[in-house]
Amino acid sequence: MTKRVRTVLLRSLRWVLARLSLAGAQRLGRMLGWVWWLASARYRRDLSETLAHAGFSERALRRRVIGETGVQVVEALWLWLQPYARVVSLVRSVEGWEAVRAARTSGKGILFLTPHLGCFEITSLWAAQAMPLTVLYRPPRQPELVPWLRAGRARGGVQLAPADRSGVRQLVAALRRGEAVGLLPDQTPKAGEGVWAPFFGRPVWTMTLAARLSLMGDVVTVVVWGERLPNGAGFRLHFAPVAWSGDEAVATRAAQINRVLETWIRRAPEQYLWGYPRFKVPAGVAPPVETAHG
Repeated sequence: MTKRVRTVLLRSLRWVLARLSLAGAQRLGRMLGWVWWLASARYRRDLSETLAHAGFSERALRRRVIGETGVQVVEALWLWLQPYARVVSLVRSVEGWEAVRAARTSGKGILFLTPHLGCFEITSLWAAQAMPLTVLYRPPRQPELVPWLRAGRARGGVQLAPADRSGVRQLVAALRRGEAVGLLPDQTPKAGEGVWAPFFGRPVWTMTLAARLSLMGDVVTVVVWGERLPNGAGFRLHFAPVAWSGDEAVATRAAQINRVLETWIRRAPEQYLWGYPRFKVPAGVAPPVETAHG
């Protein structure tokens, strides 16, 4: 697809989304989720394999996942286009905010870990009403989406940090100032930036950045995700502080983060991004012992 064609399609999509309600955008997302499934053999393979590796074999769940994956993408684009006040008003209820308020009162830094579960776009925008928040991000593969993304995410008290060394330095500095930072802990890192850790009973190449940041002094780690309510009714936010086991080894903490994410994913598996090939061995990374010998 040429750049010109992509630009025309994105402009058309922007025009359509700007005129839809949240429920309408979600219906469009479910339709496009099925279009994506039918059009891409690679996507069908990745989604089916990832679900199977995690132990989910029910066809009914897979059908829901196909639709909800499309929702997750279109919903994010829709939210970027909405006024900030309208976006935060879509949060209908919040669970666990007391732990965040206590950390703020004590002057501690807060490390928000937001998995690809539900609507992760809305979590930072809502939380940034109460505090400065620096969020790590990777630019999308389509450069035409970069201005759209930056305008949609860098609102309220949100500051964006690139997913490179300079961005990591921004996160560290913010935590030292007693501010909040956020990142997606279930992205597959590059070689040299991860460890093998269990996830749904299988080893996955897991980032160490989240674990290393959690080991900074006076930092509270909180998992947050935005549960998508039925029929376009909005979202319920869940904030859950991580109770560390006491072992301060980076690999141990990375594994514990995976266990915590797994617990939350099991509560709403249809809203997780199973199309992301989480169980693949990344380029340049030696496979785990189980794979190497199996």
